[in-house]
Amino acid sequence: MGPLSLFLVFEVVTFAARTIQLAAARHPTNERPACEFFQVPKYRNEPGCASLGCRSLDFVCDRRLVQVAMTLDLRYLRGTVAAIHSILKHASCPKNIVFHFISLNNSDLSQNHCGFEPVLRATFPFLRFKVYGFDQSRLNHLISPAVRPALDSPLNYARNYLAEMLEPCIDRVIYLDSDVIVVDDIRKLWAVRLSKLSIIGAPEYCHTDFNKYFTDEFWSDSGLSSVFKGKKPCYFNTGVMVMDLSRWRAGDYTRQMERWMAVQKERKIYELGSLPPFLLVFGGNVTPIDRRWNQHGLGGDNVSGSCRGLHPGPVSLLHWSGKLKPWIRLDSGEPCSVDRLWKPYDLYKHARKV
Repeated sequence: MGPLSLFLVFEVVTFAARTIQLAAARHPTNERPACEFFQVPKYRNEPGCASLGCRSLDFVCDRRLVQVAMTLDLRYLRGTVAAIHSILKHASCPKNIVFHFISLNNSDLSQNHCGFEPVLRATFPFLRFKVYGFDQSRLNHLISPAVRPALDSPLNYARNYLAEMLEPCIDRVIYLDSDVIVVDDIRKLWAVRLSKLSIIGAPEYCHTDFNKYFTDEFWSDSGLSSVFKGKKPCYFNTGVMVMDLSRWRAGDYTRQMERWMAVQKERKIYELGSLPPFLLVFGGNVTPIDRRWNQHGLGGDNVSGSCRGLHPGPVSLLHWSGKLKPWIRLDSGEPCSVDRLWKPYDLYKHARKV
């Protein structure tokens, strides 16, 4: 074989090797789509539940429905699916729950071989739900860097816009984060009555040092800190809230929160992403809900994510707020003890055996 022939053979082999490498990079052989879940059986209503007839969503204005809002993000889809599973499993009237899911308008899931709606319909064939697109462009000039990059996601701010996105006839909703598990009948949470002056209800933690959620820049400026004058604000976690959307719309609270975000952009008055605007606007005017409905902090703090145990008392909802999520620690083979409480609701087909 002459030098020219050897050269051509070498080029062909090299080209083939590069082609294989590129194909492997685009479609890894060990790729496991994040959207493959086991299908759940049909959950039935207990006797005494209101009969709502057909599965059509034309009736979303029916006041007998329990309205639940959550976000859809591929990184947290496994958590969202587990949360839905837990809600349906423990509900006395699962067919009377309608879910409102918020996803980013520019979500491109084609390379993950899935879309949110097909995944939800395949996993929960009888689920009543709607998916809404959230335009993140309205937040491009408002989001400031937080202590943890995950807190900067535009979807963390979607709860600020529920009153605008959901149908005007929906005057009340339960908002839940994607890292929760409900182990009680969600109708009990839905039945909570808000006080006449409250726009939201949430478990409060008044023993927590409220000052730490804002910077010295904020507290040293009386023009800013006077927002709490005459109030007794307490910390509350925005991952579990009952929201009066009618009052929210009437008070244009979305604009109020955006104004505080604009101040943060200029002066850095807080560090924890989407939480502080809620504290600024609603602190001191929240209907307190039993803490059993938000056993939060199970994901550890926002830096180390170290293991934490349950708070004393009864539990209706477990919340893995914090740096680490239960599916991450379970898959790593180093779960915290509380992560095993999340495991029974995990429907992911490729979950590590524990």
